[in-house]
Amino acid sequence: MGRIAIITDDPGWHGKQLTQAFAKLGFASDFVSLTDCRLNIESGRIPVVIPGFEHELPGAVFVRGIPGGSLEEVVFYLDILHALKLLGVPVYNDGRAVERSVDKAMTSFLLHQAGLFTPMTWVLRSSADAFNIAENELKNGHYLITKPLFGSQGEGIRRIEKMTDLFWLTPSSGVYYLQRFVRCAGDGFSDYRVFVIDNRAVAIMRRRGKSWLNNVARGASCEAVDLNPVIADMAVKAVQTLAMDYAGVDIIQNSSGQYVVIEVNSIPAWKGLQSVFQNDIAALLAEDLVDRHINRKNRFNVTAVSC
Repeated sequence: MGRIAIITDDPGWHGKQLTQAFAKLGFASDFVSLTDCRLNIESGRIPVVIPGFEHELPGAVFVRGIPGGSLEEVVFYLDILHALKLLGVPVYNDGRAVERSVDKAMTSFLLHQAGLFTPMTWVLRSSADAFNIAENELKNGHYLITKPLFGSQGEGIRRIEKMTDLFWLTPSSGVYYLQRFVRCAGDGFSDYRVFVIDNRAVAIMRRRGKSWLNNVARGASCEAVDLNPVIADMAVKAVQTLAMDYAGVDIIQNSSGQYVVIEVNSIPAWKGLQSVFQNDIAALLAEDLVDRHINRKNRFNVTAVSC
C-alpha cells in the first residue's frame, strides 16, 4: 500500500474525509505539520526529513494547510514543498500554486493580466498615497475593502464606508492592500464558491452572508445552485492562470450584472459545499491526485524502464 502525506496542523473533518478517500484507493495517509519537517543537506541522506517518512519519501503530498508565521518561516515551509517536487514527489497543490494564491497582490495582478474581471486594487507602502486613494474612492461613492496580503476566512478584513472609518486604515506588516468593494446584485449579500479540480468546475454553491462577508466560517449559509457555464468558465480560467491542481474560486455578480472573481483559494475548505453537493468532494480530490499524478508517474517510469 502506498503512503500519502497530508500537510496540516488541524486534520479535523477534512483530514478524516481525505484519509477515507485515499484508503478506498489503496493508499494509507499520515498527517504531517510543516513545522516538524526540515532540510538535511548531507551526503547519502534524504534531504527533506518528514516525520514518519525518514527512510522513504511519501508517494505524494496533499497540502491541506500552511502554518502562519514570520516571512522566514513561511518561506521555509514553501521551500519544503518546492524541494519535494524537485525530488519527484507529486505535491497537490504545489509550492508555486500556494505562493500565487496566498499572496493576494500577485493573485489580483495575475487575474487582471489574464483578462478576468477582478475588483480595482491598490497595493502600496505609502500611507499618504493610501489615504488619498481611500478618500477619492469614498468621494466617488465607492466603499473600500482593506485586508492583509496573507490571510483567509475573512480574518483582518475591514470595510471603509465613510471618512471617519479612515481611522481603521492601517497597513498590515507595512503594506496596504486596498480593493474597491463590489456590491452584489439583488437583495442582501451573496456570492458563489466554485470548486475546480483538474481544470473542471465540479461543484458550485451560493453563499448568503449575514453581513457583507460571505465566508461560511463567519456564518454564511450554503445553497445549491445549477452550474452556470459563464461562472464555471471564469473559475476554470482563474485556476489555470494560477496553475493549480484544485481550488475554490469566489465569484460575485455585481450590481451591474457582471461576474467578478474576488478570490482564488489554493487550500479551500469544502465542508459547507459538501453539505449541498451530492458527490463526495474528498473522493474527487483523491482520485485526481492518484490518477493524474501517482498512476501517471508510475506508468511513465515503467515505460522508461522498458525502453
